[in-house]
Amino acid sequence: MDMSSELVHSLLPVFMTSVLGASMVTIGLIEGAAEAAAAITKVFSGTLSDYLARRKLLLVLGYGLATLTKPVFPLATSAGWVFWARFVDRIGKGIRGAPRDALVADITPAALRGAAYGLRQALDSVGAFAGPLLALAGMALFDNDIRTVLWAAVLPAAVAVVLLAMGVREPEAARAQTTRRAALRLADAWQLGWIFWLVVSLGAVFSLARFSEAFLLLRAQSVGLAVAYVPVVMVVMNVVYAAAAYPAGLAADRFSRRKLLLAGLAVLVLADVVLALAVKPWEVLSGAVLWGLHMALTQGLLSKLVADTAPAPLRGTAFGIFNLVSGVALLLASVIAGMLWQRVGVAATFFAGAGFATAAAIGILAYRTKPRPA
Repeated sequence: MDMSSELVHSLLPVFMTSVLGASMVTIGLIEGAAEAAAAITKVFSGTLSDYLARRKLLLVLGYGLATLTKPVFPLATSAGWVFWARFVDRIGKGIRGAPRDALVADITPAALRGAAYGLRQALDSVGAFAGPLLALAGMALFDNDIRTVLWAAVLPAAVAVVLLAMGVREPEAARAQTTRRAALRLADAWQLGWIFWLVVSLGAVFSLARFSEAFLLLRAQSVGLAVAYVPVVMVVMNVVYAAAAYPAGLAADRFSRRKLLLAGLAVLVLADVVLALAVKPWEVLSGAVLWGLHMALTQGLLSKLVADTAPAPLRGTAFGIFNLVSGVALLLASVIAGMLWQRVGVAATFFAGAGFATAAAIGILAYRTKPRPA
């Protein structure tokens, strides 16, 4: 599914600007609203998976819904089509996201959760760079006809749903440990504990510092990278992400999580500075390398922190809440990024991201209590 989605995402910003004539603010709004929709949906799907003690049904529904949107992108004649396709696609992501992350925690020993989430992120990233590679091959084969290349995203998405439906089984032991629950209540939120809410706050600040990756693609185009080669940015970023995610997950099980978070933020600040000052395509690619390293250092670790600090019967709900708050922050960050790009300048977008990342690092340095393990 990542192969399919990233094929679309690697071409979509350029498609919206060069074919559909969308503005930077429109792109920021579409990207942010789509991710926020996914985050909001994760709350309900996560809680429902806790209540049903079944994760797979929601996974099939979420992946299936995303698959149905793939033909809409090459058929789009306006930014409105893209908005609704992205919106529904991300709803599908929201339906599957929290149950999937909870399922990983259900079947993984606590001492290996960092490695498990790192492995998941690494395999996600393999698909995420295979998609842009497929986009590059398609652009070369079809003479930069973006619409034709977007059709190639339909097949891998369909294959993903078939594999999930036929090959994944719900672990009976994990289901037996999960108590059926009513709908999310205020009392449940209190049961999650203050350390969990601290992790949620941390995730929100990270999202503010890291806006939509669509702006990396547009940055590459802004320094003269040909449209046919813009997907290289996502390939480079995700190769680094895939290579570093599993080692970073292993490190999260063994070393200071605080230091790893700080290292990830330091890399993000450096990435933003490089991207802000870039004038050549290779400089943007260097920024993409650093961006991928930042993702590897932080994303699996944040998932591990959620799993470690949430009670098992509320694990799906916890991932849903975490992703809701992070998604709203991403919406805000993407809209701000688009406005800064259009009204102030390209560099301002990335310097603002560096500023948010620096603020997050200062907050982590100021807080010295480590979250207790589950």
